[in-house]
Amino acid sequence: MSLKMPADQWVKCANCKELVYRKEFEKLLRVCPMCNHHQRLRASERIAMVADPGSFREHDATVISADPLGFPEYAEKLDSTRAVTGMNEAVVCGEATLEGYPVQLGVMDHHFRAGSMSAAVGEKVRRVFARGTDKRQAVLLFIASGGARVHEGLHGLMQMAKTSAAIARFQTSGRPYLVVLTDPSMAGVLASYASLGDVILAEPGAVIGFTGPRVMEQTVRVKLPPGHQTAEFQMDHGMVDMVIDRVKLRPTLRSLLRGMVGVLPRKGA
Repeated sequence: MSLKMPADQWVKCANCKELVYRKEFEKLLRVCPMCNHHQRLRASERIAMVADPGSFREHDATVISADPLGFPEYAEKLDSTRAVTGMNEAVVCGEATLEGYPVQLGVMDHHFRAGSMSAAVGEKVRRVFARGTDKRQAVLLFIASGGARVHEGLHGLMQMAKTSAAIARFQTSGRPYLVVLTDPSMAGVLASYASLGDVILAEPGAVIGFTGPRVMEQTVRVKLPPGHQTAEFQMDHGMVDMVIDRVKLRPTLRSLLRGMVGVLPRKGA
């Protein structure tokens, strides 16, 4: 009699289509051991990955998108997305510690309206930097966005200026701003707060750019090199400081905080 392995014990890689043993896949933080494809994560998964256990405290959970333009069916789509994802907006913000270092944390989630930047997203990000300024704490943002949310028109686009101004004020605190670009990091988000970090990291293979390759080529009327919107190409051309495998990200962030903030005092000192 043949024995059947339970179907939920295996995961099919979205890139190479190979079957991966689920326990190994989870141990590697949802990275395929065959092709190194980094699967997109939910905001909650990223927070669990980098924050010290039990240290994360969410802020501004009630800041949600309105419908400033009365865009057809937008309010209904927001309600549907909230019901499906269990989230109120495309970014989760709060504070935590990372290996003991206090950080103001913002984590975008592509599962909520493609991680698009609404007025609420911009406001939540602004508040992250305001708290970092007031408390003199480092800021860490994870980017996973398709750009400004078209349903809010100029209200969404204005978040580029608002968040950039908040970063300029934050820089007077002398604390570091670290950015991790994940797949995808695009458009107005990349053109504003995603590109203003003191150190910009990226996950392998992440799509990074302002707009799609076809639109870009039609605009500049130049044939662009293959792979120009990958994290690796961006690092080779100076737009990204490091491309880091997910399993190495937490120790890398700790080393950066240690170098930029200093050594933590001993407990009880």
